[in-house]
Amino acid sequence: MSNEWDAGRLDSDLTGVSDDTLAVRAGQHRTPEGEHGEPLFFTSSYVFRSAGEAAARFAGDQPGNVYSRYTNPTVRAFEQRIAALEGAEQAVATASGMSAIMATVMSLCSAGDHILVSRSVFGATVSLFEKYFKRFGVQVDYVPLVDLAAWEAAFKPNTRLLFVESPSNPLAELVDIEALAELAHRHNAKLVVDNCFCTPVLQKPLALGADIVVHSATKYIDGQGRCLGGVVAGRREEMTEVVGFLRTAGPTMSPFNAWVFLKGLETLRLRVQAHCASAQSLAEWLEQRPGVERVYYAGLPSHPQHELARRQQKGFGAVLSFEVKGGKEGAWRFIDATRMISITANLGDSKTTITHPATTTHGRLSPEERANAGIRDSLVRIAVGLEDPEDIKADLARGLAAL
Repeated sequence: MSNEWDAGRLDSDLTGVSDDTLAVRAGQHRTPEGEHGEPLFFTSSYVFRSAGEAAARFAGDQPGNVYSRYTNPTVRAFEQRIAALEGAEQAVATASGMSAIMATVMSLCSAGDHILVSRSVFGATVSLFEKYFKRFGVQVDYVPLVDLAAWEAAFKPNTRLLFVESPSNPLAELVDIEALAELAHRHNAKLVVDNCFCTPVLQKPLALGADIVVHSATKYIDGQGRCLGGVVAGRREEMTEVVGFLRTAGPTMSPFNAWVFLKGLETLRLRVQAHCASAQSLAEWLEQRPGVERVYYAGLPSHPQHELARRQQKGFGAVLSFEVKGGKEGAWRFIDATRMISITANLGDSKTTITHPATTTHGRLSPEERANAGIRDSLVRIAVGLEDPEDIKADLARGLAAL
């Protein structure tokens, strides 16, 4: 998609510019005040010049703001910036990453439709599909992320969507997005990729053939653990349906959060590159430590999909996991012995975080579901922040000593 998508309407000519420039300037529309920074519109409603204009806006016959549940200038600036970075025709912001997934499925699927989901998706995502979408008649089956033959075998005549995270949380598994997209389209289905871990800095699923991208903007797009938000991006045809769901159901992003995310996007590449460099150093260090049985990070040559990651991504991300000796008790001793790293399940923060997936992010799954996803009791997940990597290693050495 050309970067000319809205150059005529913006206050800067963005024709042919790089992603770094789009991350700073895309989506900005200055008001008559001539502000340099993006304005923050705190308003629930908008005033119309006439009854006729109000009617035209509500009917969708005239573009413009109607009500901040689904039209707000600050949120729109964020949506347009994400669309530019992902190479999408349109993006739709939502209240959280989970509501982005919900909006995608609820707007594009009906009772009786079939969805194929990677077994290695986030625990809350499994709960959303299992406990709620199934309740409304949507059929769901789970497939090993990396096994294209299993994806092929799992299709049904009513399969409408494929949903994957690549890389996965927390084992950093990948799928060949281009090959899976081709498979989906051969069966008249759409491929949805959760691009939260990579962001458009490291991976562009739409350019690889995916139809829709979702993000938890709460993570790296914010980058400092301040706000909740999500976003869906893709072709205008599908996004129009997502907007319709947002307008009716109301999982709306707040203007303040959108403004924070706009600021986060301005530094996204710099932060992600620093995250990746530290994560690579940490993964290599952990792989050599006694007490660590296995490290899961696509940047390591020992990772089974290292070459795919090199081909498909511009970097390996900031999330890694590893198994320690001693099962759950050993993992908890390791975590509790750290003194700087934050014990929290969030990720994408400037502060390094550590968690025990089996009892936190994937704790609501059954033992069988966790086993299918490869989540063992000995697994520890680290989301590497922006501290000095030597200080992170020193803190993890306390955990190793406790083993």
